[in-house]
Amino acid sequence: MKTFELRESKVRSYCRSFPVIFKQARGAELITADGKHYIDFLAGAGTLNYGHNHPQLKQALLDYIEGDGVTHGLDMYTAAKERFLETFARLILEPRGMADYRMQFTGPTGTNAVEAALKLARKVTGRSNVISFTNGFHGCSIGALAATGNQHHRGASGTGLADVSRMPYANYFGDKTNTIGMMDKLLSDPSSGIDKPAAVIVETVQGEGGLNVASAEWMRKLEKLCLKHGMLLIVDDIQAGCGRTGSFFSFEEMGIKPDIVTLSKSLSGYGLPFAMVLLRQELDQWQPGEHNGTFRGNNHAFVTAAAALEHFWQTDEFSGSVKAKGKRIADGMQRIIRRHGPDSLFLKGRGMMLGISCPDGEIAAAVCRQAFADGLVVETSGAHSEVVKCLCPLVISEAQIDKALNILDKAFAAVMGEQAANQAS
Repeated sequence: MKTFELRESKVRSYCRSFPVIFKQARGAELITADGKHYIDFLAGAGTLNYGHNHPQLKQALLDYIEGDGVTHGLDMYTAAKERFLETFARLILEPRGMADYRMQFTGPTGTNAVEAALKLARKVTGRSNVISFTNGFHGCSIGALAATGNQHHRGASGTGLADVSRMPYANYFGDKTNTIGMMDKLLSDPSSGIDKPAAVIVETVQGEGGLNVASAEWMRKLEKLCLKHGMLLIVDDIQAGCGRTGSFFSFEEMGIKPDIVTLSKSLSGYGLPFAMVLLRQELDQWQPGEHNGTFRGNNHAFVTAAAALEHFWQTDEFSGSVKAKGKRIADGMQRIIRRHGPDSLFLKGRGMMLGISCPDGEIAAAVCRQAFADGLVVETSGAHSEVVKCLCPLVISEAQIDKALNILDKAFAAVMGEQAANQAS
């Protein structure tokens, strides 16, 4: 580990929680240089929904490279891009009534997609202000960071973060507070101090914010609010999309139709950098080259993304398996909660984007450390890092789920037992 400590910037983070050298990865497992196996409940922070080195995706990429396929092509036409465009339209957009959406390839990360979405919304509407929500996370570049709530990340910006009005997320004040009504009042009052926004950007499940979930009813009311006040609705589906909640888009069973959708993370299917903005056709008001980037066309990612769509999204079988596994994980987490903290631990999330909320971040961190010692890679999220968060690959086996939950069970037993002993002494 000395090489990393000597040569790599102090900004590194995940490696501090998992101080081993990983060498291989297959499916839902990470394997260290000395051969120890870990079940992966992190999956590249949601980037590996289809697991590590999925054989069909890997073979498609190997064949493409072996055939001297184009690696980098700016935004030029390539066979790999054409296949992805056709496959995504056929398997994802058309069955969901979204055939009229255009696909824009941005720089290869989620924050690039968010920057493009915000920029486009401001261009189309002629307004500069954007509404984002408490505990939202949209990236660490300046525009996306302005829409992000996390103080730790915002504090590193070194400059002002402007043109964003923060509003309370779905149940931020509890179930009895009408946050949509609050927003409507503020937007309708010319003396509220809230400038008319170009757009609202929202996650249906706040991944980094602590697995807070918006209901379908709240999202439908938000869509109506956007229509009333002439705001575009941007759904950030970077972490919750690509099947994580049981459907390809996290919003598609909510009865809404966003104006703009941002995708990245598991879009390539293989962990390759890839990001995309979906936008209604009438919003495609860019001038040629007006928003670009050198790496906005990762052809290797086009190849694996198309292979993933064809392998997993031809039928509803995969979606059904995600929902079934999500229930298995949720049931297992509820058993852990009943055993070790029925009054202090709470289940959060949706689909296979789940976690256990702890009384504080210290307890959650201790649980993750204990779990890692026993062979499980799992991290925290939330305003105080208080949620032990499961983002395992969607292809994980039931046996691996049960093994991971047993490790979590023992970790909670050890940590909560120690806490109880300390309180009693």
